[in-house]
Amino acid sequence: MDTQSLQTFITLAKYRNFTRTADSLFVAQSTVTNRIAELEKEVGKPLFARNKRKVSLTQEGELFLPYAKRILELSDTGIQHANALQKYTDTYRIGSANTIYECHLFPVIQYYMRSHPDHAIKITIGHSDNLLQAIQDNLLDVVYSYLPFYHNDYYCEVFATDKLVLVTSCDNDRYCNGITQESLIHANYLYCNFALQEVGLFIKALFPPHFQFRFEIDNGTKLIPYLLTSDGISFVPESIATSYIEQQQLQCIKLLDFEAPKINCYRITRRQAATHTG
Repeated sequence: MDTQSLQTFITLAKYRNFTRTADSLFVAQSTVTNRIAELEKEVGKPLFARNKRKVSLTQEGELFLPYAKRILELSDTGIQHANALQKYTDTYRIGSANTIYECHLFPVIQYYMRSHPDHAIKITIGHSDNLLQAIQDNLLDVVYSYLPFYHNDYYCEVFATDKLVLVTSCDNDRYCNGITQESLIHANYLYCNFALQEVGLFIKALFPPHFQFRFEIDNGTKLIPYLLTSDGISFVPESIATSYIEQQQLQCIKLLDFEAPKINCYRITRRQAATHTG
């Protein structure tokens, strides 16, 4: 399957316009038309519905799109890996959730790079579920995830354990004596969707069903500036909060009638893969 045709298909699916697609790819509009026609012939189904006003994906096009992206990504990764072997004895592809990378993995990778100067490192930062899909597609060699992955072909172990702490700015003296679970509902809680499985379920269970938070974000490290400049409170991994607590910018709030769970970070590799960073 021609990679240029796949890239053209993906770009047209994004812009839904032949002219913009041609401009984006620096080709003639007729080239876009021909590439899509060839791809539709190979697939055996129309991928786009066209009329004078708009271009839209057909049902078959919607189904084919994620596969096209993965085929193209696998192709690019394979070429990069092959080229890297000309200069380095090995290439190690690492995927990590952002918080795990910043709080636990960075010094490990630094040490590995110093001790293996002939190895190339490629790091992908993303959400755990996307990274687990990538390692199954052979796009990554190892994944550091908040989600465990149990499969006969993969090895999953606890890489690090963190503590969940409730924090707020040191300027906020409202919770000097601690907080109850009931009071938490009425606080200015800044919600972070950590997607940490049992931890995520724990946080959601503290609030009524379909509770509407005033503020939501999906990255724990990006949550900190909002905590520093408001009276908001939030649960965060202790490894994120430690430096701010030591600098007296954040303070921990004592939990009076409930406890927070610990957070496990997992290391996932294929069972036949050689052990690298650990």
